[in-house]
Amino acid sequence: MNNAKCSILNQIPRRRKRIIQCVYVVGFMDLFGVSMIIPLLSHHVKALGASPTVAGLVGSTYGILQLFSSTIVGSWSDVVGRRYSMLTCLLLSALGYGLLGMSTSIGLFVLARIPVGLFKHSLSICRALLSDLVSEAERPLVMGHFNAASSVGFILGPVVGGYLTEHEGGFYTSSFTCAAIFLLNTGLVWLLPWSDALTPRANANYNSSASKASFHVNDNHVTSTQQNSPHGNSNNHTTASGPAVTGSGAPETNQRVWSWDLDWGEVSLLQPAWRQLSSVGSKIRTVASSDMWDLFLVRLLMAIAIMLYYSNFSLAMEERFMLKPKATGYLISYSSTLGALAGCLVGPVTKLYGNDMPALLLHSTVLTCCLILLYAMAPSVWHVLLSSTFFAISTTIGRTCITDLELQKGGAHASGTLIGAGQSVTAVGRVLAPLLSGLAQEFSPCGPPSLGVGLALAAVALLLVRVPKWDGRCKRKEAKLDKTHRE
Repeated sequence: MNNAKCSILNQIPRRRKRIIQCVYVVGFMDLFGVSMIIPLLSHHVKALGASPTVAGLVGSTYGILQLFSSTIVGSWSDVVGRRYSMLTCLLLSALGYGLLGMSTSIGLFVLARIPVGLFKHSLSICRALLSDLVSEAERPLVMGHFNAASSVGFILGPVVGGYLTEHEGGFYTSSFTCAAIFLLNTGLVWLLPWSDALTPRANANYNSSASKASFHVNDNHVTSTQQNSPHGNSNNHTTASGPAVTGSGAPETNQRVWSWDLDWGEVSLLQPAWRQLSSVGSKIRTVASSDMWDLFLVRLLMAIAIMLYYSNFSLAMEERFMLKPKATGYLISYSSTLGALAGCLVGPVTKLYGNDMPALLLHSTVLTCCLILLYAMAPSVWHVLLSSTFFAISTTIGRTCITDLELQKGGAHASGTLIGAGQSVTAVGRVLAPLLSGLAQEFSPCGPPSLGVGLALAAVALLLVRVPKWDGRCKRKEAKLDKTHRE
């Protein structure tokens, strides 16, 4: 496995690898800063004099804004380019956390959450950028490392935030520190060698895409994107993209393709706002009308199931096993650490499966379902420990798989839109999971995970029906491509 991992990493040019490593740092610092604040928000709202109902409404503001803005901002990053969209999101997020540091009333607190809810999509844009930079074969490994780096930041952030809150004005200090981290991330993104990002990775990616036929799922979307591009007439685009589709290996042609894919946003940023909105709407409509409902439904079902697993974890451990909150905290930290480390396993496991992502997604979903069932029926804490150990690994692999499949089916040209749509689906799960958890707890402390088992079983059944159709469709498109190449 290690040899396979090294061989994939060695395929990435050194200069582009440096950009990827910088993106890892951005992901780490992003969640490090956010996780400093998250545990303190509810306490601060109550300290401002909010009732539990008002605190709940204020807390839901962020999730609702994320639900509607994820797809739009992701699509906008496809239109104007990753650099400017990421800089915008980081700056406005820094503004939001800075306002949070000055929130001395409920009104200011809500006002501070608005820019964060609308523009805190830097991690999604980072994933889209990584998808732009690497081939399909390299993508699971790189995404796994990015998720691992981000998770480490999410683990360390609460420790620093907790330390700062022990001092007077600790919440405000933590908020300003978080804003400073986002400003530091803005500077890092600005200084990235973006010219190196335009180095063509087309040979590896187009060969991989041709073999999986991923770029032909939404050909009409490519056409509409080309029409919205400000880089000249359609003949230029036909010249650039045609050889890539027919398997030409000309470096000059491939360089034109990928230079256009990553760089045209710098010019389109200067287009009128109505034209940018039109391009964003076109991309969203294309994704909405595509045959990807099954992937998004699996994502929704598994997101709710995983959230139900964690929804009343501390309370259930206390009621079922008389476990103290301190011990439960250690168990949660142990699981989170394993989840971060599991990101490094995604690449080798994907290689072991021969890049068969549908099969890997199916198997990880089945494993996750079994582990939720084990937790729901656990007769002792040791069984919970066993389920938590493998649950962190299976969910990490599953999340990476479903993101990779969405990019395969939708095409890398719309990676920002696809990742944003996935985040919107997950946000729907965040809205529904607390409601379902509350209803299930009326019957038993094991109610939420038991309901999660049912939802995970539904996801497994859906995958059992749809995966053979995906494989059949892929084989038909491969045959069509082979015929085109022979002609």
